[in-house]
Amino acid sequence: MLDPNDAEMLVLGPFRGAPTEHTRIPVHQGICGAAVAQNQTVVVDDVNADPRYLACSLETKSEIVVPIRAHGRVIGEIDIDSHNPSAFTAADRNFLEACALIVTQFVERT
Repeated sequence: MLDPNDAEMLVLGPFRGAPTEHTRIPVHQGICGAAVAQNQTVVVDDVNADPRYLACSLETKSEIVVPIRAHGRVIGEIDIDSHNPSAFTAADRNFLEACALIVTQFVERT
């Protein structure tokens, strides 16, 4: 999620996976930062070939990051890593973007 006290910083929230040192990421760093900066979903089929990638796990081969928006701005994101290269399909992207929209609608109602 974006830090409510610093709109230029992403803060790792609840997650499942190996521990990582990347618990705070500036919005202009990494794949997560790129999704915020570009305000769009980012799919990386081979993280080792992408210079933006911040290695959270040596086992990660591909990643998808979907922004969550509310009131016209990005407030957070869904970030999924895979141990398989090119793991994410157009169907995965569509599903995760639909999930992000559900979160958006919930946040905007509260």
